[in-house]
Amino acid sequence: MRRRLINSTLAVVLVVIAVFGLSLVIVETRTISNSAQESVDSEALRLISVVESRLLGEERISPDVLAEQVDPRRYARVEIPGRSPIEVGDRPTDSVIRSTETGERGEKVTVEESRSAVTREVGRTLLIIGAVALLAIVSAVLLAVRQANRLTSPLTDLAETAERLGSGDPRPRHKRYGVAELDRVADVLDASAERIARMLTAERRLAADASHQLRTPLTALSMRIEEISVTDDPDTVKEEASIALTQVERLTDVVERLLTNARDARTGGSAVLFDLDEVIKQQLEEWRPAYRSAGRAVVCSGKQGLQAVGTPGAVAQVLAALIENSLMHGGGTVALRTRVTGNQVVVEVTDEGPGVPADLGARIFERTISGRNSTGIGLAVARDLAEADGGRLELLQQQPPVFALFLSRIAQPRKEADRPVR
Repeated sequence: MRRRLINSTLAVVLVVIAVFGLSLVIVETRTISNSAQESVDSEALRLISVVESRLLGEERISPDVLAEQVDPRRYARVEIPGRSPIEVGDRPTDSVIRSTETGERGEKVTVEESRSAVTREVGRTLLIIGAVALLAIVSAVLLAVRQANRLTSPLTDLAETAERLGSGDPRPRHKRYGVAELDRVADVLDASAERIARMLTAERRLAADASHQLRTPLTALSMRIEEISVTDDPDTVKEEASIALTQVERLTDVVERLLTNARDARTGGSAVLFDLDEVIKQQLEEWRPAYRSAGRAVVCSGKQGLQAVGTPGAVAQVLAALIENSLMHGGGTVALRTRVTGNQVVVEVTDEGPGVPADLGARIFERTISGRNSTGIGLAVARDLAEADGGRLELLQQQPPVFALFLSRIAQPRKEADRPVR
């Protein structure tokens, strides 16, 4: 493209120089020739007037007198009837410019000038025109190179940006070139890069969330299947199978919710009025075997009969993330306590461990932030799930740790009783 731009610009300049330069040469050549002819004619008129005035005054006409009136580069011949011709200067032998004038008494004056002087003048003019044309060509080439660089360099950058997008590097460059059309292409590429970056981030986030959120239901399901495989009691098999089916339903709900959030991060879930006691009971049953294996306990206290607005599956995932977080990072007994504040239902989860380090308190819900060698995804996902249903998840206290899940509450006609510790 660069070569084409340079060649096209140079071709245009050459055409312009050829058209206008040739016309200028013709005009200048004619102007110089006409000027030389007019000068010779003028000198012939002046010389004939001198001759006539001397004849009228009966003055002597000699070569010395006439030489003062004639340009040294020219030749003059004066012919007076009855006298010998008078010649002034050297007569040219080549092509000449000639002018002849005749007086009232028959005298005749001829002035000649060699055409070589006109040719030299025309040559100098052509040289000047050629120099100007050469300067114009050089300037045009330099301008064409500059313009080609201005256009091709941005195109090269844009091609590299497109190649980077194709290779999986979606970082926008935010580089502009001062050319409206190229800047428009750069805007589109940067916008595409940002969209691709968001899509890649969403895909990676979905993969991380799926890995984390599916781990707990799969672990619980495998534990139930192991219980079935080692027992011969039909009642135990039936009970464990029923719990396993519940885990399968929860696993299905987790998968559907993850896919829904991946399709539209702004989806507010399918919030409904649900029984909070049932969700807490299900979580206690699910996690007690793991806590017994670790020599620890998980208990619940507070108000009973509470109902909240949200997605039961999402609330279960939030509580599971908090209980698992206490199992991995906390210590002692884990306590779930329910209470009411204003128009909200609060579920607090606390343990007897060392708590959240001071430097992580403000960042505990950020992704990849963890006090130990864990993924740092669980609390971030739990917070997103809570906010999707219009609730919120907060760290109320760092030592001992107290996490609180706030959900919208609708007053119920049935009486709310205090929940005993169990």
